[in-house]
Amino acid sequence: MTERDTARTLPHPEPAQIRLDGVLHALSDPMRLSIVRDLAASEAELACSHFVLPVTKSTTTHHFRVLRESGVLRQTYRGTAKMNTLRRQDLEALFPGLLTSVLTAAEAEATRLADQPAPRPTVSEAPPYPPADSAR
Repeated sequence: MTERDTARTLPHPEPAQIRLDGVLHALSDPMRLSIVRDLAASEAELACSHFVLPVTKSTTTHHFRVLRESGVLRQTYRGTAKMNTLRRQDLEALFPGLLTSVLTAAEAEATRLADQPAPRPTVSEAPPYPPADSAR
């Protein structure tokens, strides 16, 4: 490992330092759960740039940091790219079935929500006047 590689090593918790409350907190955010679902669906490690999130770059960086510091994923530099992998083995050893259960529940929720019709506007969202084509 070169001196430059050492300087670009990111801190990760050892398995003994990973706590259930930290993992659950990390997985409770929809953006972070989306990242985890994408990583779980991939056989390969994915660069941060692979993920297109509807938030700013700094917020995306924050979400990856929360996932890394909680022990959910591992990040390594490959050149200038930050590569991400799930810490499946560590999480399974510490919390058997947790990651699988969360991913299964997230998939079920996504399916359920996709099957629901779009919500109707509430009274406060309705226009303050009748549409122009209505009969008077």
